[in-house]
Amino acid sequence: MTQNFILTSSEFKNGDTVDSSYQSDRDNQSPALAWQNAPAGTKSFAIQCHDPDAPTGGAGWWHWMAVNLPKDVTELQRNAGAADGQNLPLGAQQLRNDTGTLGYSGFYPPEGTPPHRYIFTVYALDTNKIDLPTDVTTSHAGFIINSHAIAQASITIYYGR
Repeated sequence: MTQNFILTSSEFKNGDTVDSSYQSDRDNQSPALAWQNAPAGTKSFAIQCHDPDAPTGGAGWWHWMAVNLPKDVTELQRNAGAADGQNLPLGAQQLRNDTGTLGYSGFYPPEGTPPHRYIFTVYALDTNKIDLPTDVTTSHAGFIINSHAIAQASITIYYGR
């Protein structure tokens, strides 16, 4: 994948440990994210937030997934993942997270466990639009996203309670 394609946030840096303001029972807003240097051939973007350390038997926990971000979009403001979708670009589609709701779901790892990794990933896609039913699972959507990915960029942050 393209090494120059990068994802950043004005709220934290890759590897940071964040405070409880990112907890789901607090602010519960998706962070500001920006990306640059998408490869030639990018036609749209998808974004995800995943906790691979969640005690789910190996599947981790999906906090956010959105597809069909237009190719000219290179940033999302804080709370772009609001459940009503009003803060996303026209045409973007949010999928159900692992709490069963649309939009972004903040962090809530089990108390006393080591800090969990929260991985935000933006995918540069070779298609203008991914048609997904509203009830698609995150695993199925992830498979489709990866089949169209020409590059990806991630930030990993940590949070524990």
